[in-house]
Amino acid sequence: MMLLKLFWSFFQIGLFSIGGGYAAMPIIQHQVVEINGWLSMIEFGDVVTISQMTPGPIAINSATFVGTRIAGLPGAIMATIGCVTPSIIIVLTLAYIYYKYRNLSVMQGVLTGLRPAVVAMIASAGLSIIVLAFWNSNPISFASTDWISVVLFAASLLILHKFKADPVWVMSGAGLIGCLAYMVL
Repeated sequence: MMLLKLFWSFFQIGLFSIGGGYAAMPIIQHQVVEINGWLSMIEFGDVVTISQMTPGPIAINSATFVGTRIAGLPGAIMATIGCVTPSIIIVLTLAYIYYKYRNLSVMQGVLTGLRPAVVAMIASAGLSIIVLAFWNSNPISFASTDWISVVLFAASLLILHKFKADPVWVMSGAGLIGCLAYMVL
């Protein structure tokens, strides 16, 4: 039963973590710390650190570490398979769609529209980790400060679309502004 629960939790993480490892951190935190209680927030910070030190994607390293901690080697295998399965399915489907419709302006518009969402997710994950690193306590609840992510998302969308700004600069600026806002609140 625990192996199935590990698979399903990390399947959801793999399914909904669009934008890479850093964008997945809030989802991993929610599943591992808040929903299932497998790790404390301090232990979750350790998972992030270990995931950074070992080669490979953060989400997969986190899945392997948590799976090992909860159910040994079988847990590591199930959590890792759960984490990568949605990505494999989604990437194959999107690659097919992209190659079939890559020259349409709608496709380019969709890709441009996704950038700010990824920026907001990365900023949110980074802020949570920064709060944990500097204050060594539970980060501020996302529920009470969702408006910050919404404002960062809207501002990022506007800047990327209207001013054709470099996404790296927008992401860095959103992260810095979000960090300052979370520290003030």
